[in-house]
Amino acid sequence: MKQTARWALGAGAGLLALAASLPAQALYKVVGPDGKVTYTDRPPADAGRAQVVSAPGAGSTGGGQALPYELRQVVARYPVTLYTSSDCQPCDAGRALLRQRGIPYTERTVSTAEDSKALARLTGGNELPTLQIGQQQVRGFSSTEWSSYLDAAGYPKQSLLPANYVHAPATPLVAVQPAPAAPAQPAAPAPAPARAAEAPPPPAGNAPPGFRF
Repeated sequence: MKQTARWALGAGAGLLALAASLPAQALYKVVGPDGKVTYTDRPPADAGRAQVVSAPGAGSTGGGQALPYELRQVVARYPVTLYTSSDCQPCDAGRALLRQRGIPYTERTVSTAEDSKALARLTGGNELPTLQIGQQQVRGFSSTEWSSYLDAAGYPKQSLLPANYVHAPATPLVAVQPAPAAPAQPAAPAPAPARAAEAPPPPAGNAPPGFRF
């Protein structure tokens, strides 16, 4: 039985045929001059306004340990990405299956509205967990279905990972951008020194003090 969790209202699940060899494309977030945000899988002309949101399989899949040759070949052709959220039991079950089988994978978390939009753009829905193997996407968790797709991709049934292998920590689907620093305010000019009061001129003739003829 397939287990799913929904982050938002999503499209119905549908399975495609297992892709041959091309890796999944990156997803770009583009902010237009008017501040409008769009997502595209094509590199935009103005790279200065583009942010790579997700490149399935391009992230680190471990602590830098060298993978066995057989496993490295499969990872290069069919990189695995796991999309999850917090407090999601099916996500926990899916993660446990990948680790038990020794599958190197990249985990991306969905926790914000922007993450949800990016997930919908990448997978066509909002079911979690979603497993991506190369270009093939499997929505919802089913140990039998996940295992069959991993078998078809050529992943070994038993773990070949080194004993000291450490899976990379999960990262947000959309990278959190630090708030721009407020521009420094110019220092206020120092007040001009107070001018000493001008002493009244000495009286001339019989004029009262402070008067001049």
